[in-house]
Amino acid sequence: MPKKWFAATRAICLAARVLALFAVNCQSTITAAGTLLPVPGTTLYPGDIISEQALIDRDFADDSVLSKMAAARTRSDLVGKVARRTLLPGQPIPPNAVGEPTVVANGAKVQILFEEETLRILALGTALQSGSAGEVISVRNSASGLTVSGTVQADGTVQVGGG
Repeated sequence: MPKKWFAATRAICLAARVLALFAVNCQSTITAAGTLLPVPGTTLYPGDIISEQALIDRDFADDSVLSKMAAARTRSDLVGKVARRTLLPGQPIPPNAVGEPTVVANGAKVQILFEEETLRILALGTALQSGSAGEVISVRNSASGLTVSGTVQADGTVQVGGG
């Protein structure tokens, strides 16, 4: 009788090991099936520039969270952008919660640039609104008092007309 009991106990232990191994593999499968997203490592406040060091990767195994909201999928979607609202640690970042950094501030003195072929005219002006690179803003020409619209350049100048 003891030999049968020993064999049964051994079979139960072997079955328990197999089940434990299966449970570990199932857990890793769930993790592998999740979505890895960049999230803030600490609280980011409006106006903060998002750096590579400010982000951590978090695995969202439960996609129901992500199905209810759009979220930035890669670090390149976030690094160098500015937080438009408070971003909480560990939470997905909606694309509309970040924006391009402001290059020209409202009321700032700017150079107005007009270029066409070989003609280049520079004038001074005052920005009537804030703008990021590539945005169209209104600028008041300091010399003439006229208001013109132009595209903000990365270097802070505002290009009007021409090309």
